[in-house]
Amino acid sequence: MKKIFLLLLFCQVSSSVDHSLKMFATGSSGVTNLPDFVLTAMVDEIPIVSCDSNKKIDPKQDWMKKLFEDHPDQFEWYTQQSFEIQPNFFRNCIETLKQLFNQSGGIHTFQMMSGYELYDEKRDVQGFIQFGYDGENFISLDLKTSTWIALIPEAVITKERWDADIVFNQYVVNVLTQIFPEWLMKYLEYGKSSLQRTELPSVSLLQKTPSSPVTCHATGFYPYRAIMFWRKDGEEFHEDVDHGDILPNHDETFQMSVDLDLSSVIPEDWRRYDCVFQLSGVKGDIVTRLNKAEIRTNWVEPSDMTLLIAAPVVVLGVVFIAVITGLIIYFKKKTGEREKWKVGLL
Repeated sequence: MKKIFLLLLFCQVSSSVDHSLKMFATGSSGVTNLPDFVLTAMVDEIPIVSCDSNKKIDPKQDWMKKLFEDHPDQFEWYTQQSFEIQPNFFRNCIETLKQLFNQSGGIHTFQMMSGYELYDEKRDVQGFIQFGYDGENFISLDLKTSTWIALIPEAVITKERWDADIVFNQYVVNVLTQIFPEWLMKYLEYGKSSLQRTELPSVSLLQKTPSSPVTCHATGFYPYRAIMFWRKDGEEFHEDVDHGDILPNHDETFQMSVDLDLSSVIPEDWRRYDCVFQLSGVKGDIVTRLNKAEIRTNWVEPSDMTLLIAAPVVVLGVVFIAVITGLIIYFKKKTGEREKWKVGLL
């Protein structure tokens, strides 16, 4: 089943992750007026630098500009990866896969997500890398065994070729286990004023119509490591609950929501429910009790005034139709008289 690869990757957020460094790369063919390779680096889901094969490197944070000045080797790495190494690698992969899938023209993409996640509790494997082709997951690395996993049958050939390339595998493993962890700590140090801050959200209860689910919506929080859930009588529950993804805001904060279907709940029992928001690194929960008076909605219940306004409109509509019908009958009658007159002349 086809998915938008990068969107899925972005939405795979784990609340147990303390900090993360991710590299998103996309190579393409058949796309006009766009670079055939784009690389974006993110720390804690915040873009820190983007670069492409048009020889453009764009630091997204002021502290990243300072880091490039203090560590020119970092700038050089992004330069080489974006202008030389990765574009050629992605271009070759696309051409190989087009032959594998018996494709000629059209638009094709080869995408990668790699990175390193720092957890509150130490784990064995923290680096990761995965590739996708034309919107589908294609191949990923098992870091424990340093071997590749074919995610679709067509990827088996690529798996066998990459498993046999010892130098390539050693380079990838070194990046994931040595370079990325070192870089993440360096990025957190330079960007600590923004990356290691905490911002609490505003939480609202929303509902489209009286029969729609009630949405508990939190926006403006940072970092993205947060969870939100509904409780009944003080206990977390999942029945008739739909959890949304954590999504970015334009100001580099985040938002999330969780829906509760109350169609089978009598109004007297609403008071038994509340919404709980928890932000990593912050003690205490934000608890919002379900209160019908606090729910925000754009829905307006029809009133007597609405009926009073609508009634004249209906009357005018009936009168208009009657007038039109009368005119049609009149003109038909006149036309018949003219036809009879013409027959008399003949």
